[in-house]
Amino acid sequence: MQRFIEKHQARIAGVISCFDRILFKGHLPLGYPGAMECFISRQGLRIKDFGRFVCQQSERIKQHARTMAQRAKRPYIHLNSPVRKENIAQSICRKDQVTEGLVCILAAVETCHSFKLAYGDGRPRLVFARRKCLCLYFYFVDREFGLLHVRITSWFPFMIQVCLNGHDWLARKMDRHGIGYRRLDNAFLSIDDPARAQRLADAFVRKNWPRVLSAFARRVNPLMKDLLSGMDYYWVTQQAEYATDIMFKNPAALAGLYDRLLKHATCCLSAEDVMTFLGRKLHPSFAGEIGNDCRRRWPGARVRHRMKENGIKMYDKHGCVLRVETTINRPGEFKVRRRGIRKGQRITAWFPMAKGVANLYRYAEVSWAANRRYLDALAIVDDPAPLHQQIHALARPVRRQGRCYRGFNPACPDDIRLFAAVLRGEHLIGGFSNRDVRFHLLPHSRDPAESRRHAARISRLLKRLHVHGLIAKIPRSRRWRVTHDGQAVLTMAVVIHDQHYPDALAGQAA
Repeated sequence: MQRFIEKHQARIAGVISCFDRILFKGHLPLGYPGAMECFISRQGLRIKDFGRFVCQQSERIKQHARTMAQRAKRPYIHLNSPVRKENIAQSICRKDQVTEGLVCILAAVETCHSFKLAYGDGRPRLVFARRKCLCLYFYFVDREFGLLHVRITSWFPFMIQVCLNGHDWLARKMDRHGIGYRRLDNAFLSIDDPARAQRLADAFVRKNWPRVLSAFARRVNPLMKDLLSGMDYYWVTQQAEYATDIMFKNPAALAGLYDRLLKHATCCLSAEDVMTFLGRKLHPSFAGEIGNDCRRRWPGARVRHRMKENGIKMYDKHGCVLRVETTINRPGEFKVRRRGIRKGQRITAWFPMAKGVANLYRYAEVSWAANRRYLDALAIVDDPAPLHQQIHALARPVRRQGRCYRGFNPACPDDIRLFAAVLRGEHLIGGFSNRDVRFHLLPHSRDPAESRRHAARISRLLKRLHVHGLIAKIPRSRRWRVTHDGQAVLTMAVVIHDQHYPDALAGQAA
């Protein structure tokens, strides 16, 4: 990321990285039928009394919400159609100028995970079921976190979700520490002391999240005081968005650059690049969906790369903030170093990352690294004039140790295919080998002699790239990496071939 910042330093006012929207979910230890049956038994009830019992407790949840709204003199609104609930809450908050406390309670019938009675051989039993129930959304303006909502289902097992925004938290943190800033919506347009603000943002993951979230749960679930006393919610991070915002000095400083960044991201970054940005390598055993898409939206455009449920996207906020944002929905695709059991022995090693809030620090590490890699890939986007000169030099032959190596032709499809093969996203982490390039350029052959000829041909191409300074050998290995100059020159050659040549030919045909 430092390369991108240094290149555009004259236009940039500051950089801040922090969590954006983050969604926590709380689960009681009643989430499977066996546990629920034991709980019913401890209440001195039979399984067939399940329906009557849970209806009584559900009514307590609903009555608590209505009473809470009456005491606070805040609206309780039943929604009969799908709407964006956050917009309603924000509108009420602005209209009534709520600065702290309950804003409103929104009730909507939604589908949730629960149980139902199943009859068959023997006694009745509980089984999993998806059913519709009343879900209650409590919107608060919290002194520390700003506007947030707590959602609770009114049916067992009373799952809770807490949704808050890291930018709101950081803004209130900077207010308490006397750091000046300009803010619009959930983006900072400028910060007086970005380095100090970044240190504050880094402290977000060090909060005692189980205690913070359990306090919200007790406010919305009255059963925690009696029926569920002694039980605690287990909290997980259901979804986390981590954003790196580059604040430009004015909209004009970003406008021209953003168009070039958008073209580069859509034209030169392949679908596999998202795996590299997220710290993964493309493997033949990978089973999942990878894709890119670019959409025009008001007031600009955004490009998104996705790997299964995880992804990374780039867009402009209010015309003067460039945001790169990583979203993690499936943390098991990443690793965390912890104590665990492997082959019957307890060791400290890298294991798949779980959703527990204890791993929130790792969410931040993985996301920040992804944002950094993405901006590194965009660092080559600049004024194209110097690169055109380097492309002209690319076509000239080079002499090394008494031997002449011919140049490359940026208009030749075979040379462009070679450039694209070495620039592939999966090569950014561990480099590439002769076999990797051969896989993308030449057909697979079962004949050993033919395979050796193919390997020798690729070796000659790699040697030409090396003497031109476009690739370099990785020490103590048989792998190569693309140099910084090579990234810029080869990428520009691909862009010119794929975009400018078709446009120019179309203009001549017209």
